[in-house]
Amino acid sequence: MPNAYYSASISSFLAASLDAILGELTKNSSGDIGQAQVEAWREEIEVLRLSLGSIEGTIHLEYVVPRIGSRIDAAIISGSAVFVIEFKVGATEYYRSDVNQAWDYALDLKNFHSASHHLRIIPILVATKAASSDTVLGAPHADEVFPPALSNATSLRGLIQAGLAANNGPAIGGMEWAQAPYRPTPTIIEAAQALFAGHSVEAIASHEAGSRDLATTTGRVESVIDLARAEGRKAIVFVTGVPGAGKTLVGLNIATKRRDLTSLTHAVFLSGNGPLVAVLREALTQDGLDSRRKIEPKARKGDVAQEVKAFIQNVHHFRDEGLVQEGAPSDHVVIFDEAQRAWDRDMTTDFMRRKKGRLDFDQSEPQFLLSCMDRHSDWAAVVCLVGGGQEINRGEAGIAAWLEAVRDMFPGWRVYISSELVDSEYAAGHAIETLNATIDVTRDPDLHLAVSVRSFRAENVSRFVKAVLDCDGATAARVLGPMLDRYPIAITRDFEAAKRWVRRQARGSERVGIMASSGAQRLKPHAIDIRFNVNPVHWFLKGADDTRSSYYLEDAATEFQVQGLELDWACVAWDADLRFAERGWKYRSFRGNRWEQVKKKDRRQYLLNAYRVLLTRARQGMVLFVPKGDSSDPTRDPAFYDGTFEYLAEIGVPVL
Repeated sequence: MPNAYYSASISSFLAASLDAILGELTKNSSGDIGQAQVEAWREEIEVLRLSLGSIEGTIHLEYVVPRIGSRIDAAIISGSAVFVIEFKVGATEYYRSDVNQAWDYALDLKNFHSASHHLRIIPILVATKAASSDTVLGAPHADEVFPPALSNATSLRGLIQAGLAANNGPAIGGMEWAQAPYRPTPTIIEAAQALFAGHSVEAIASHEAGSRDLATTTGRVESVIDLARAEGRKAIVFVTGVPGAGKTLVGLNIATKRRDLTSLTHAVFLSGNGPLVAVLREALTQDGLDSRRKIEPKARKGDVAQEVKAFIQNVHHFRDEGLVQEGAPSDHVVIFDEAQRAWDRDMTTDFMRRKKGRLDFDQSEPQFLLSCMDRHSDWAAVVCLVGGGQEINRGEAGIAAWLEAVRDMFPGWRVYISSELVDSEYAAGHAIETLNATIDVTRDPDLHLAVSVRSFRAENVSRFVKAVLDCDGATAARVLGPMLDRYPIAITRDFEAAKRWVRRQARGSERVGIMASSGAQRLKPHAIDIRFNVNPVHWFLKGADDTRSSYYLEDAATEFQVQGLELDWACVAWDADLRFAERGWKYRSFRGNRWEQVKKKDRRQYLLNAYRVLLTRARQGMVLFVPKGDSSDPTRDPAFYDGTFEYLAEIGVPVL
């Protein structure tokens, strides 16, 4: 299918008959076209004919926007400007949702369409029956995207002329523009929806490096799975990657390719991250229901939810099923997301004895999960997706527990590890050394994802955050400088200023939100109460008109609710639980009415990792709010906060 249902020079469009244009639109459309659509096209064409006389350029009708999965009603390329025109035929008002739709189309082109990166993008919303209209264009943003102009049927020509008057860059051919590569960077939610709908990971990766990385790693893991089945062996694979590199995406890609329940290589995606599972399930269910109802208007949400539930499961439910049944699981392939967060022996044993009545239980969670898969008499494959520095809770065993379980209990398994797993960030070096002594371990660089695909604006965000948390100010400053043009970061002592900043940055339906660590107990004077347990489904999926959503900037989510998920623009509130002083971090926990020193090494690491998670959630940029404190409140002494603010400002983070 062409990129647009109809494409022509403006002069050819004006000379063609109405029936010829409608015929081309109908021929290239997918599915049956109803009379209502034909009449809408007819009116759009008439409005455009009245508006484009004497203008040179190219017009594309129903231009396909891959990531959004929708179409721009009309894209007009003239000189160095792209006009993105969204029609609402018969509408008498300009609705916020329609304005956001025009915004989103324009931003998608600017960010992901290679030929649009350096062009002016001018979105126009046309409500054909509206009484009023804009007469001038708003000022463009720094990236040369204009705010959507509002037009009725008779005012469109004037707005286009105004856009052309501001057109001062090198011209681009309209047909060349349409054929340029489109490389989107979806959120994990959008990626899951696309994969579940049957798209490939290559089609939804942002750029050539990221696409190649994801495709190569996926292919390598699949080859291990196929080899295990062919040889009747059992195998475990460890996939590593920088934050935002797409480890979860690789897992979802493999699971969607192998979600046929009748297939011997059927795979299930397991995660102990409850919020991630809940959000992905709801998003996939609603998306699937919307698609199904186009064919079956009375389709039930519960039926779609059951399909999704079989595809994405909570790892603890899988574990509990292994407790009650003695046989092998129905799945030969299981994918464990965030495998480093599995529970250690003490945590698992305590839980099993208290909650399940299993007084004789004495295993770590990795050991028990592998024992379940080892029940298969023929073959099995376990895929562990591993994030470095992501352990954020007591009892999380880290990746070493998986390696030790294989070494001590399942020496017959074949082990495939990323060549980066020996890095200190994964805390698995000693376990790998002892494993090598008894088991044949295959190291493979293709099992590491080195390129971040979370942020299309800056691939160095994770490097910057790591340097900040490592107290390596020189490296942090060096990485930060080139980032700021494409990935804005700011710092402020004024919470209201921080909220204004994220609201000002966000356009269209871009999602904003406030985050704070679960130890941020003294942000309550700023109306940030982390004791309120936000519902991640509402926070991440509800719209800007819902007070439960992140858009409202009222409820702060913690590292536990946001790990594995993303915002476009984030406000990170920084409390005194992690404070910078004397050239290093001080770790504190609030107990009763005072801050107490955190002495245990593992709890210090959890606190550091909590901030690592929070600081790597934003796709497009973030503002850091560090309170001034209050000298009259001993729990909010300004000295608790000043060191952190000064450290970040000295690195070069711009101060609001």
